[in-house]
Amino acid sequence: MFDRDRCRQGLHLNTFFTSLLKPENRAEFLTDESKYLAKYPLTPEQRQCVLNRDWSGMLELGANIYHMSKLGGTDKRSFQYLAGSMSGMTQEQYRDMMLKGGRSIEGNRSKSERKPGE
Repeated sequence: MFDRDRCRQGLHLNTFFTSLLKPENRAEFLTDESKYLAKYPLTPEQRQCVLNRDWSGMLELGANIYHMSKLGGTDKRSFQYLAGSMSGMTQEQYRDMMLKGGRSIEGNRSKSERKPGE
């Protein structure tokens, strides 16, 4: 859940994502990702998640999905691709699931319904 604490945790990460709105910043980032990321006081874990394109990891470390989509766009990835990746699916599998009405409600009503390790 993106709450006040998660917002604070991801401040610099989300600032980085927002910088990618400018074409010149996208070009600089794509030229040397590590060098560009050094401009932002990210944690080592946040930095590694960006470099590895660990979308779920970025969320866990404070990324806001809407800010994070700027990195997806820089990589020419759709929001559908990001959602699929974070759901353990391909973009096509995610699209097909959504066209069929979305994720089943069974097992998704509350955390108490989840099995250990889910």
